[in-house]
Amino acid sequence: MLRIRHTDENPHEASEINVTPFIDVMLVLLIIFMVTAPLTTVNVPVDLPSSTEKPTPRPDEPVFLTLKADHSLALGEDTISADALPTALAQATKGDKEQRIFLRADKTIDYGSLMSVMDKLRASGYLKVALVNLQGQEEGQEQHGD
Repeated sequence: MLRIRHTDENPHEASEINVTPFIDVMLVLLIIFMVTAPLTTVNVPVDLPSSTEKPTPRPDEPVFLTLKADHSLALGEDTISADALPTALAQATKGDKEQRIFLRADKTIDYGSLMSVMDKLRASGYLKVALVNLQGQEEGQEQHGD
């Protein structure tokens, strides 16, 4: 007896994409980002207001002065008193009064407290002050992270 084979009976080849190299590259990138991310931020928790303006370039070693929600000051990650601000700034800037000070303030801080800190900076001789905010968000928008 003669048997006729149809083309549907032939075993099909499995055509799959090899994703192993892609996963390897992604894991290397993940490790790189995990190592570099903590080095680029200051770990003082503060709820910053937002702005939609374009960011300005950041210097290599910025000096961050933070006015927290409880009205305490932090220079970098170290909490300091208002009386110790001039000497702490002199140490952080190595005496360079022309260096820009990046002032971060919680959005719950009132205008008078912020101006008081700016007056202390001015009295210490630091006239270049940059205000730090969250970039690219409108005032009413929440920041959503996945």
